[in-house]
Amino acid sequence: MGRRKIEMKRIEDKSSRQVTFSKRRSGLVKKAKELSILCDVEVALVVFSSRGRLYEFCSAGSSRLSQLLKHYQDCSASQSSTITNEVEQEQHLDYVDVEMCGQLVEKVERFVDGTDIEQHSLDDIEQLEKQLDAALMQIRTQKTQLMQESMVALQEQERMLREENEQLKEEVAALRGQGTTGSHINLELNSLEDAPMERPQPQEALPLLL
Repeated sequence: MGRRKIEMKRIEDKSSRQVTFSKRRSGLVKKAKELSILCDVEVALVVFSSRGRLYEFCSAGSSRLSQLLKHYQDCSASQSSTITNEVEQEQHLDYVDVEMCGQLVEKVERFVDGTDIEQHSLDDIEQLEKQLDAALMQIRTQKTQLMQESMVALQEQERMLREENEQLKEEVAALRGQGTTGSHINLELNSLEDAPMERPQPQEALPLLL
């Protein structure tokens, strides 16, 4: 017979909760020691109990804990700075793309109106055509990405609705098993089984720019 699966929720009984905390904390420290020895890495563990009591472990000794935590803070600050720079660069590129698209639209409008077409050579017109093709390709790529993200979100929403539907059926079935099969429960179950599951409606597709 396999081990009984423990439900991941707060243990209500205070004594059981303290015993579980002591056992799990000891097991966690043991795993941290094994990881440090087997893989030759530095491991730091900091735990605060529900009463605020501190428990700590450092593979290199308690004297190294503060140094290890400082190392962690430095690395976190460095990574955060790198991410911020990347985001700023992406925002700058987006701004540049928007500005270039605006300039490109103005050029096309002038060519269509014929206001300054005589001032440009055939090479200028061919260059404008290439820029338009590149802009269209970028727009179609962004459109495809948005549609894929929307589809993934809809699929996740549908999955959650299915899980909620199954959970409701199980709860009603459990009530039936306990003998509380009143008419209101029967009506709820019948309506739950007969009613089609509401599916999320996909967003209107973005128009394809030709």
